[in-house]
Amino acid sequence: MRGVDERVWGWLGPIGVALLAFVTRVWNVGSPNRLLFDETYYAKHAWSMLQVGYAREATEGADGRIAAGETTRLFGELPTQVAHPEGGKWMIALGEHFFGLDGFGWRISAVVVGALTVLVLARLVRRLTGSTWLGCLAGLLLCVDGMHFVMSRLALLDGFLTFWIVSAVACLVADRDHLARHLETSLAWRPLRPWQLLAGVCFGMAVATKWSGLFPLAVAGLLVVGWELLLRWRSPLRDPEAPRAAWWARALVFVGGPAFVSLVVVALVVYVATWTGWLMHHEIYAARFDLGDGNRFSQLWQFHLLDYRFHTGDYLAGQTHPYQSDAWGWTILSRPVAVDAQNDLPASMCGASDGDSCIAVITLLGNPLVWWVGSAAVVASAAMWLWERSWKHGLVLTMLAALWLPWFRFDDRPIFSFYAVAMLPFLIAAICLVLGDVWQSAGPLARRVLVGGVLAYVAVTVGLFWWFHPILTGEVIPRSAWEARMWFRSWI
Repeated sequence: MRGVDERVWGWLGPIGVALLAFVTRVWNVGSPNRLLFDETYYAKHAWSMLQVGYAREATEGADGRIAAGETTRLFGELPTQVAHPEGGKWMIALGEHFFGLDGFGWRISAVVVGALTVLVLARLVRRLTGSTWLGCLAGLLLCVDGMHFVMSRLALLDGFLTFWIVSAVACLVADRDHLARHLETSLAWRPLRPWQLLAGVCFGMAVATKWSGLFPLAVAGLLVVGWELLLRWRSPLRDPEAPRAAWWARALVFVGGPAFVSLVVVALVVYVATWTGWLMHHEIYAARFDLGDGNRFSQLWQFHLLDYRFHTGDYLAGQTHPYQSDAWGWTILSRPVAVDAQNDLPASMCGASDGDSCIAVITLLGNPLVWWVGSAAVVASAAMWLWERSWKHGLVLTMLAALWLPWFRFDDRPIFSFYAVAMLPFLIAAICLVLGDVWQSAGPLARRVLVGGVLAYVAVTVGLFWWFHPILTGEVIPRSAWEARMWFRSWI
């Protein structure tokens, strides 16, 4: 075992954790074999896109026919207005293409992407900390988080959004490492960099899944330009006699221009490409939604404006939902979302005692020890950034801000705590960065204590995942057992 290269362990460990995530998520993922929560939109849209290239209006009773195994008589001929872009639905359609229109088919893509997110996060944290065990810890914490677990078992969009954002950030961190090594020996400009281009692809898919991917894209663009400018300015190879203003102006052009192309332009191309089915059928959309007589791209723009008005206009502002929540409480799990509930089932179904009944619930509830410790770690990370000005802490904090703060603008309409699943990998990264800093400064005795504390934390966190597992998977349990897991009134 000692003869195994550290780089090999750097892959074997994260892959092992990702396989664990896949197995836990894929088990019985096809049950219940009916559309849950917003699956009623995305799974049906995906199937329609797979069949004819665009999302059509569903016929009355389509959900029931799908649950009964029917795949015909589900849609009319008219296109439907969609609330979100096409990228995530095309990924759902991949599963439906290979496995059909049933619970397994429309959820398997989420399972695969959820496990891949665990892998990418583990590798990202390993690169940030230089520690394989911290990378594996990050992957394991994501693996045993209830919210990510449930999102990885549903045909909803936020799990896909999370994957693409984490992948994009991982690409940019790899790009920064390669750039730093390059600048040790040369200041030559490198306008086309593979990792940066791949990050643009990932950001394009993030925005093509949900428009909220625009905010981390904007922040990432500023970060990568800032990183490279500072690395070049601090390089011992830089000519100290060069006029400062001229140097900064030239560097901004030579750094900012290629970064804009690699990230924004590439992301735009990828984004538009995911609308190919729509563009091929633009005439029927133009007729249905009165999009004007322009070309297909101008009509696509008008369709986007229609969707934008839907999200920001008066219609949603006047709506309410029993599971809506304020963004400020998301990281402390103030209001979970029950995506499915079967109440008052016969006591014989779960062996409940006299006077009790059975219940089956699937709840988007995060692991408290992951989210609460992550929230505390963000505060510690901010303090460490103020003290050290570490770009790593800065990266985590800015990505969290990009994924969280925009939602405060929309607190006048129904928004939900599971939108924060995209923040979760960066909360976990904050935990691992803080642990890494503490480890580096600790002596031998303190390190032994730290190892014991981390092992205890992991054991309790895994135990909590097991404890909450029945209400994450819709297991039939006594109502009293469900109530024991509802720690706060706001969770009910």
